[in-house]
Amino acid sequence: MSMRELVVLGTASQAPTRQRNHNGYLLRWDDEVILFDPGEGSQRQMLHTGITATDLTRICITHFHGDHCLGLPGMIQRLSLDRVPRPVAVHFPAGGAEYFARLRHASSFYETAELAVEPIDADGQRITLGIGTLEARRLWHPIETYGYRLVEPDGCRMLPERLAAYGIAGPDVGRLLRDGHLDRDGRRVTRDEVSVTRPGQRFAFVMDTGLCDGVYALAEHADLLVIESTFLESEAALAAEVGHLTAGQAARVAAESGVRTLVLTHFSQRYADPRRFHDEAREHFSGDLVIAEDLQTVQVPPRRVPSPG
Repeated sequence: MSMRELVVLGTASQAPTRQRNHNGYLLRWDDEVILFDPGEGSQRQMLHTGITATDLTRICITHFHGDHCLGLPGMIQRLSLDRVPRPVAVHFPAGGAEYFARLRHASSFYETAELAVEPIDADGQRITLGIGTLEARRLWHPIETYGYRLVEPDGCRMLPERLAAYGIAGPDVGRLLRDGHLDRDGRRVTRDEVSVTRPGQRFAFVMDTGLCDGVYALAEHADLLVIESTFLESEAALAAEVGHLTAGQAARVAAESGVRTLVLTHFSQRYADPRRFHDEAREHFSGDLVIAEDLQTVQVPPRRVPSPG
């Protein structure tokens, strides 16, 4: 049975707190299990989730600041320890290849796992997956940083009432769906006449960045957007200086981009009350809003229901 959900491992920013571990996010999407930005402690946090290293299919690193990557050595070694039986793809900014090499071999271990190392070296780079396309977009931060989005291809939904009107049923429905048309009683019926487009689902992951075109490109029509909100508006000047977002900015991006569920995370240790992020974001975004907590699970919203034209 397919499953599409986000499992949060950690929600802190530069420094962990008593309540928040360093970053770490797991996306379960059908047969793909993608680990994003494993910070320190991610391996241990996974023990609480029921997801194991043998479940992972790929790892995505947005950039090489420590809170987004210092859990990588342990995860790579765990892949070998558990003898993961298939290649695990790893994506990261190509300019940080030296950092990746150091993290991969941070200590002595017997490497048996096979890593498919696939750096990101261009804005808009796409990786074709069985479930859709993984796209990377350049973000604005003091070091090379990319966000990611997963886009499922659009499909189509057959309309029973229109099929019935043309007398199409049984195996003919499958032939029409496959071939795009069906000759019936001297008339050609096309798939477009008896169906509507079913939009594919979209997931977006945006970490350390100031506002830029890449943020909006990633967020566009996302069913689930995971986005940093390190600061509140009271520190907007500081956020702009160091390449981060406020909760208000993240919420405005979501509202302007047609996001359905917004997940705010990556909170500065200076804020003790997470409700402040909720209240600030709610001023701008009216959709489903989640202020992420460690070990929380967030479901990808059900598919948008297309309306007949």
